[in-house]
Amino acid sequence: MNDAAANTPAPEASPRREPDGEGWSKKKWLAAVTIIFAAHVAIIFALGGKKRVVPLAGTNVPSLKLADNSSKMLALEDPTLFAQPHLEGFAGPALRNQPLGQFRRQDWTEEPRWLSLSAENLDTTFQQFMQTNFFAVHRLDFKPQPKLSVPPPVEPVFAQNSTLQIMSGLARRRLLDKISLPSLQYNDVIAPSVVQALVDTAGNVVSAILLPSENSAEAAGHAAIGDTNALQIALKLRFAPSSQQTLGRLIFNWRTVPLSATNAPAASP
Repeated sequence: MNDAAANTPAPEASPRREPDGEGWSKKKWLAAVTIIFAAHVAIIFALGGKKRVVPLAGTNVPSLKLADNSSKMLALEDPTLFAQPHLEGFAGPALRNQPLGQFRRQDWTEEPRWLSLSAENLDTTFQQFMQTNFFAVHRLDFKPQPKLSVPPPVEPVFAQNSTLQIMSGLARRRLLDKISLPSLQYNDVIAPSVVQALVDTAGNVVSAILLPSENSAEAAGHAAIGDTNALQIALKLRFAPSSQQTLGRLIFNWRTVPLSATNAPAASP
């Protein structure tokens, strides 16, 4: 029994099969890529040319050029291009081809030709004028009679009465009341009293101010009696009504009489 078992041949082993889906190994893939790369390099070196690269020449490239006086674009800025005949205008060729004229000097002077005049007829025109015109006869009087004139009246050195002068804007307004200024009792001459007065629309004096003297000599001649009377009289004046207030000056020229003389008391206006 043991001999039969020993003589029985063992079954043959089946060949080993690789599992499906594994493909090439990494070594095979790396070898294939290396072979393909080396083939491409060999083909490039074998078929590649060794000619030198020559750059292509550029055509129709814009260029920059400085314009001179003969540029047509600059000629368009000429204001006389269309207003006057111009070589760059539509008649330019005609002007270029026009022949220049020859200048010829001409002397137009000639000898003077005097008009003939007879000496016998020199006064004919004057005689005709005298015969056709008549002039008034004027007798010359070399000794005229003297014209008599009456001498002007001699005015007294000193005024006989005190006077009032109305100046500036008040001179255009009429004074309603008739005023008679008194003579002041004073032993010397009194300088004029100047009062600045403001008159309202109704004609009443609303303000009266005594103005100072313009020089020292006139200031020395002032007296209190004259200035006091000037302010009192100025406030009592009445003028014609007006549409607006008026400012002006009142100048009182005083006549003085000595204190020793017997005079009537000063009358108020």
